[in-house]
Amino acid sequence: MHYQVAPHEEAKLVRCTRGAIYDVIIDLRPESKTYKKWVSVELTADNRTMLYVPEGFAHGFQTLQDETEVFYQMSEFYDPECARGARWDDPAFGIEWPGEHGHVISAKDRSYSEYLL
Repeated sequence: MHYQVAPHEEAKLVRCTRGAIYDVIIDLRPESKTYKKWVSVELTADNRTMLYVPEGFAHGFQTLQDETEVFYQMSEFYDPECARGARWDDPAFGIEWPGEHGHVISAKDRSYSEYLL
């Protein structure tokens, strides 16, 4: 689950242009009524649905088909000093991922050994 902190918090617009993904966002704004809550949506090339990820939210996805492609538009440039992440399986969030997970997790995502909250 990826996000950037101030001064480079970013909003994202995400679309699946080929294949399918299970896309998840988590509200990380402590003052929000939905703090630590998550929402998911299936994005596919066929349904052409897009997901808006507001500033202050973490974002991650699981591919549901081989050869899947994802298209992002972001409001800020990537800044490694502001880049942060949370584990996809952090019990503070209780995200329900479809099917079996953990087959292929990027090295970056595996590096988040500590739980966020």
